[in-house]
Amino acid sequence: MDAVDALNEIAFWLERELAPTFKIQAFRKAAGIIGALDPDEVAERARNGRLKSMKGIGERTFEVIRQAVDGGVPDYLAGLRERGQQPLAHGGAELRSALRGDLHSHSDWSDGGSPIGLMADAARTLGRDYLALTDHSPSLKIANGLSAERLREQLDVVAGINAGCGDFRLLAGIEVDILEDGTLDQTPDMLDRLDIVVASVHSKLRSDRHTMTDRMLGAIQDPHMNVLGHCTGRLLQGSRGTRPQSEFDAERVFAACAGNDVAVEINSRPERQDPPDELIRLALEAGCLFSIDSDAHAPGQLDFLQYGAERAASNGVPAERIVTTWPLDRLLEWAGRGK
Repeated sequence: MDAVDALNEIAFWLERELAPTFKIQAFRKAAGIIGALDPDEVAERARNGRLKSMKGIGERTFEVIRQAVDGGVPDYLAGLRERGQQPLAHGGAELRSALRGDLHSHSDWSDGGSPIGLMADAARTLGRDYLALTDHSPSLKIANGLSAERLREQLDVVAGINAGCGDFRLLAGIEVDILEDGTLDQTPDMLDRLDIVVASVHSKLRSDRHTMTDRMLGAIQDPHMNVLGHCTGRLLQGSRGTRPQSEFDAERVFAACAGNDVAVEINSRPERQDPPDELIRLALEAGCLFSIDSDAHAPGQLDFLQYGAERAASNGVPAERIVTTWPLDRLLEWAGRGK
């Protein structure tokens, strides 16, 4: 087995399990180190033990590399593959099988942990037809948000990946911040060039109900907006702690989404589970479309769609109302409606 592939696959399974970041990074880093070497040199150093002396190669990663260059599947990877046969979520299997893509993901261009190419490769391996790359916008400095110039550079990278991806499509997108005045945090010219625009509130989440409602309604009226991301901003668990949901007039916001053909995201991250169940049902009654998204910040997290499918199914959301079950042509026709 190729040693770089083995290390990256181990990182994928660990990401899927929400393992500690330091453990995942050890395998990604080791993959980068040996990926820069000639494979024959890697094999020789692994067999004579010299690989152990390289900075960034620890006992566990060395053992994985040694077993891989000897032609077998490393024991550690075999164990992860066995665990990975179990679904992350036990409900929503039928809906999960209907999903074709994912409209919310991040790369190391903003606050994700992996290069764009690795994210695209993982999506393709998981059987997706498309994945939207939606790194953050400039105002979210803590997440290394992309200026118009950096976003323009990223579009060239996306085009290059699509040139060799066959039937799979990496969609050019953004998770754009909804600013306090309800405008979107990127130039209209750049938004015009994108396939998908997810818009989310990331600041002043404890604003009063009236202020937050007006802010969200302003964004929803922008014809560039396709998806309302993690609408309450809540956090239920995880390294960032917990955070209560924002207060807003959900009936007015969801009515505006339905009226402007904006999909409400069912965010699949375990720490978000956003919107709460009662708001999913309210959006369904309002006639909204939905987008089941992973909000993945690493390749293995792309499989979080299982959680979103389970929640959508348990709340009675039909597949035809979920844009990420749609074929690419239909999705792009819907997403480009205001352009």
